[in-house]
Amino acid sequence: MKNVNFLKASAFIALAFLMTQCAIVRPGEVGIVQRMGVIRGASITQGSRWFNPFTSKVVKINARTVESFNTLPLPTKEGLSVNTEISLLYHVNPESAKAVYTRFGRNYEEVIVLSNFRATAREVSSRYFAKELYATERTKIEKAVAEELSSHIAQYGFVVDAVLLKDIDLPAQLAQAIENKVNAEQAVLQMEFVVEKQKKEAERLVIEAEGIKKAQDIINQSLTEKLLQYNNIQMLKSLVNSPNTKVIVTGSQPSQLMVNTDKNP
Repeated sequence: MKNVNFLKASAFIALAFLMTQCAIVRPGEVGIVQRMGVIRGASITQGSRWFNPFTSKVVKINARTVESFNTLPLPTKEGLSVNTEISLLYHVNPESAKAVYTRFGRNYEEVIVLSNFRATAREVSSRYFAKELYATERTKIEKAVAEELSSHIAQYGFVVDAVLLKDIDLPAQLAQAIENKVNAEQAVLQMEFVVEKQKKEAERLVIEAEGIKKAQDIINQSLTEKLLQYNNIQMLKSLVNSPNTKVIVTGSQPSQLMVNTDKNP
C-alpha cells in the first residue's frame, strides 16, 4: 500500500515538474524565451513551448488592444486647467514585442506609452479654448492627440488605435457661460430661420398675386361686348324656364328685366 501511495505521489510530482517546463502562449500574446538572462530564438506567437525552468523562462507580452483610462488636468488656450477623463486604446506590434521587452521591460506602458500620452494630450489641448474641448472640437482634438502620439511611439513598436475624450469637467461659471452662449447662438439661428421663412412666404404671395393678376388680365382681354350679351341672354333663358320665376320686362334690352324668384304664385 505504501508503495502504491509512493508511486502516486512520485507521478504527481513528476507531472507537476513537467507542467512547470511547459509555457502556453495564447492568441493575442507573444512569448519571448529568456535563457540565463539572454533572449534566445524567435518570438512565440501562440502554442506551447518546453523549457528548463531552472535556466529559462518564457515572458509573455500582451499584443491585444488595451484601454488605459486616465484622469488628466489639461491646459487650455486661455490659460485654464480643466479636468478630463481620457482613454487611450493601443497595442504592441507583435513583430516588435521582443524589442519592446528588451528596451523597456514589462513596465513598458508607464515608461514609454503613458508618459508620452500625457505630454501629447497637454500639448494638443493647449491649442484650443475650453469651449472647444467641451463642445465643438472634441473629435478634432481626439484625432490630433492620436496622430501626434503615434508619431512619438510608433517607432518603438506601439500602435495607437484611438484616443477618446470621455468627460470634461469645466468650472461651473465657465460651463454656464458656454451653455448660455450656445443657447444664444441657437436663438439667433432660429430667428434667422423665421426671417428666411417669412421672406419665402412673401415671395410666394407676390408670385401668387402676379399669377392672379395675369389670369384676370387674360379674362378681361377675352370679355367682349358681344360675349357679355350672349352670357346674359343664356342666364335669362335659364331663369325664364324656371317654373318658380316671374319675369317682368322693363326695357328693350335683355338686361332690363326684373326677376322675381319667389316660389309662391
